[in-house]
Amino acid sequence: MDVVTIIYKLVKQFPDDEKFGLTSQIKRSSVSVPSNIAEGYGRNYTKDYTRFLNIARGSLYEMQTQLQVAFNLGFIVKEDLNKINVLSVEVEKMLNSLINKLAS
Repeated sequence: MDVVTIIYKLVKQFPDDEKFGLTSQIKRSSVSVPSNIAEGYGRNYTKDYTRFLNIARGSLYEMQTQLQVAFNLGFIVKEDLNKINVLSVEVEKMLNSLINKLAS
């Protein structure tokens, strides 16, 4: 949830012509992470939960890639990219750990 909040604040500084492009994509992929975790948990079946955790992880990777594109285009500074990357890698580790535990 913290990642989503930071992302929403961060993309406010993007150019207006990116509103329906990269801005929208980054916001959508960031929201998809906790949303899929919650939806999977609510299914009450381990197999479904694992599937939604994998979808969440894919959305996280998508967000990381989109943020790198935004940095390459000069929409965000290195400090902001590093801050969000540290948090997203932590989320990635938690997702990987949970997926592995559920698979065993």
